[in-house]
Amino acid sequence: MDQAVDPLQLVVLALVQGLTEFLPVSSSGHLALVPLLSDWPDQGLKIDVAVHVGTLLAVLVYFWRDVGVMLAGAGRLLTGRGGPGARMVVHLIIATIPVVIAGLLLKDLIESGLRNLEVIAWATLGFGLLLGLADRVGMTVRRVEHMTWGDALILGLAQALALIPGTSRSGITMTAARFLGYERPEAARFSLLMSIPTITAAGLLVGLDLYEMGDWAITREALIAAGLAMVSALAAVALMMAWLRHAGFLPFVIYRVLLGLGLLAIAYGVVEI
Repeated sequence: MDQAVDPLQLVVLALVQGLTEFLPVSSSGHLALVPLLSDWPDQGLKIDVAVHVGTLLAVLVYFWRDVGVMLAGAGRLLTGRGGPGARMVVHLIIATIPVVIAGLLLKDLIESGLRNLEVIAWATLGFGLLLGLADRVGMTVRRVEHMTWGDALILGLAQALALIPGTSRSGITMTAARFLGYERPEAARFSLLMSIPTITAAGLLVGLDLYEMGDWAITREALIAAGLAMVSALAAVALMMAWLRHAGFLPFVIYRVLLGLGLLAIAYGVVEI
């Protein structure tokens, strides 16, 4: 059962989530690192999901135009019509299916076996280098409007890999999009839109658990964490999108490589903390 979380820990977790969810550096990996690199106990999956819901709200606010187009597109789909919004909704559905299946099949492994420093370190390093390769060799000629069903499926399969802590959901999907030739801001745009159905589903499931538990202390903590994460996430997404209009992913790659090497040194006892 989840334990009460220290107020300072809540603030740290919310800031970490908000500042890293949209950057290709792995928010889940950083969240798992908080208890590993401090005296705090693991905050539990419910708080993790709560801060993810906070960043989801930030996505909805920042991409409100895309969200409006998709809502209109969903209505057109229900009446058997098409259009740009309808196509985007279909692509998001296709991209969400792999992570839903993988999440259901690997739930226990994700919650226990994969939340350790060694896994986070190797995923941070390996997938960071892969992002660097994709950004170097990928063309910059395609936009979200050019997406196909096959592209959406590839991005969905990539997103499923983000269930491994340290991988970065945004990072691995941006990596796949860059390999497919999408422009950097467009890769980031669809990656962040992909978070909407995924985080919504996870938030609804955990919200139901909180309701059934009737533990209002944990529920209050989850709400506070979500609000703080939303505020910091809005700033992070605005800065990242502005950066990617004029530059590439190299700073994020360098950060991931340095962080991954540092974590490996800690995990294998080269450095003690």
